Amino acid sequence: MEANKKRILVTAALPYANGPVHIGHLAGCYLPADIYVRYLKAIGKEVLFICGSDEHGVPITIKAKKEGITPQQVVDKYDGIMKNAFQSFGIDFSYYGRTSSKVHHKTAQEFFRHLYEKGVFEEEVTQQYFDTEAQQFLADRYITGTCPRCGNPGAYGDQCEKCGTSLSPTDLINPKSALSGAAPVLKETKNWFLPMGKLQQTDAFQDYIKRFDHWKSNIKGQCASWLNEGLQSRAMTRDLDWGVPVPIEGADGKVLYVWFDAPIGYISATKEAISAKSQEPTASSLSWQDWWQNEETELVHFIGKDNIVFHAIIFPMMLMTHGKYILPSNIPANEFLNLEGDKISTSRNWAVWLHEYLIDFPNREDELRYVLTSIAPETKDSEFTWKDFQTRINSELVSIFGNFVNRVLVLCDKYYGGIVPEVTEVETHNALEKVKEPRRICFEQIATSIADMEQNLKEVKLRDAQVNFMSIARAGNKYLADTEPWKLYKTDEAAVKGILFDALQICAKLAIAAEPFLPHTSKKLVGLLGLNQVSWLQLSSEVIVPAGLQLNKPEILYKQVEDEEIAKQLDRLAQIKLANSQVTQSSNLAELKPNINWEDFDKLDLRVGKVIEATKVPKADKLLNLTVDLGFEKRTILSGIAEYYQPEELVGKLVTVVANLAPRKIRGIESQGMLLMAGNDFGKLFSVSPEQDIEPGSVVK
Repeated sequence: MEANKKRILVTAALPYANGPVHIGHLAGCYLPADIYVRYLKAIGKEVLFICGSDEHGVPITIKAKKEGITPQQVVDKYDGIMKNAFQSFGIDFSYYGRTSSKVHHKTAQEFFRHLYEKGVFEEEVTQQYFDTEAQQFLADRYITGTCPRCGNPGAYGDQCEKCGTSLSPTDLINPKSALSGAAPVLKETKNWFLPMGKLQQTDAFQDYIKRFDHWKSNIKGQCASWLNEGLQSRAMTRDLDWGVPVPIEGADGKVLYVWFDAPIGYISATKEAISAKSQEPTASSLSWQDWWQNEETELVHFIGKDNIVFHAIIFPMMLMTHGKYILPSNIPANEFLNLEGDKISTSRNWAVWLHEYLIDFPNREDELRYVLTSIAPETKDSEFTWKDFQTRINSELVSIFGNFVNRVLVLCDKYYGGIVPEVTEVETHNALEKVKEPRRICFEQIATSIADMEQNLKEVKLRDAQVNFMSIARAGNKYLADTEPWKLYKTDEAAVKGILFDALQICAKLAIAAEPFLPHTSKKLVGLLGLNQVSWLQLSSEVIVPAGLQLNKPEILYKQVEDEEIAKQLDRLAQIKLANSQVTQSSNLAELKPNINWEDFDKLDLRVGKVIEATKVPKADKLLNLTVDLGFEKRTILSGIAEYYQPEELVGKLVTVVANLAPRKIRGIESQGMLLMAGNDFGKLFSVSPEQDIEPGSVVK
């Protein structure tokens, strides 16, 4: 957060409107953004929090095809589900827009036309796969085929999801259209490209990327990988019928590339937000340009790591080539959240869906907020388990925070009829001598915790900030345990009054500090304390709950999560895993390919090889660089098996190699063959290994 900026514009990545929101989305992007925005508002910053449904792109049309409905029906359905779930959970967007809106279409088209008229784009005619039966060009995800690296028959035109290799549609073996199943043909088409390689060399872009040095390491690392390899031009238009039409002559039947269109959704949603707020009595005089084209505004993007390149490189390039827009000052991207030992997967239904959680755990939104913040994948991937969810709530929220507040309110109700006790300075000084040291320690710890919490919130270290928050409750619990007011009541009532008066002030500090993390709890606790409103500035006040104030009847803040509730969730996941296993076995395991002639097989030259060196390929999580001795020569072979083997496990191992496969460059390294592997969809991969007594170079028949 830049102290000299007048206002802060915070965006959260636009979720695809092709499915509901799950806990991975929340932990990666939306909850961190909400906590940060709530903190900014609490300290009096002028802030706008923008999000909305991303309603274009291939995933939408694929979903529509699967469900037998139109793309518009798909986005209408999931926009409603997501918006309602976000609202119930307490994600407090200033405005939640839609990229199918008229304002967005107009904004995106004007942006494209402005760049076009400036001569930013390069027109290029390329060959692209065309489905002659469906009579349309095919986006990468509409093309499937066999991966040339691992032999997966279900690879997509942009990536093989089994071995992780990045592909282009023309790399696929036996490509087919996902629309009709027919073999596509190559056909010429014209598109407009953003010349990213040229833009990378400009002084403006080189000056911009200096910001990476002050951002999280995952931003700098991922962007450095792209920049070091040299950026390539990327088409900003597509041959599709669902999206924002390209607004120039000669572009009939083309729409804007979804990653050109989607981030402009932040701008169009801001326009809609300003328009909607202009009707309110307390409307701000700020225009949308004040938020996007004024250097007094700070722009912060909250995203998951899969969106880093688009927000840190491509969108800023679009903004700076336009010439009028501010650039992001921070992009606090989080890593991925896993679930019960496995990657969260929408297609496999392996997720905890927010709208289902809200049904199964009514009025317990803050419990999930707390757990997800506790395990937030801020620097590396983390994992959600239902047992850990139960433990954190029962041993922390219930036993520490909730227990402290409940004990204080119950004692005040029991001893003073729920009225905050009167404590004079003389009584406090004399009566509290015996508890003076515990009191000093308690309030020093609380002051330190509050200072650390505010610093961590400012630096978007939200996991640490929540720990600081809980330290306030821990200090309060220790103060009560050390002074034991329930024992002092009969012998030193003045001391008890002072202790409980102090404890009520700690409760009030907790109510204030909880707002960014646990907004529903904060509101409830403020009400229990009999207060109408509180301010973040009061965190440093000695007295927040005045003497003589009538408290409300005590209520517990949280209830225990029972074993039966957890068992229900684990049983649901077990059923999903079983269903996935059955689908995998019936459909994905070794679907028999069409018969081939003996002459076709005889063209393959399969040889025994021995791995003599193995290293990981830098900045490629799934690739290993192998040196394989074929007896007559040594070959460099890249293989996407890093998820299954450590390099040292392979050294000395005999493998089967397709020795006459044409060389191919991957990550700038020429791979001179391919290993034969046997695998399944249960996370296992096995080398097809010859017996150990056969020499390298032997022919496999």
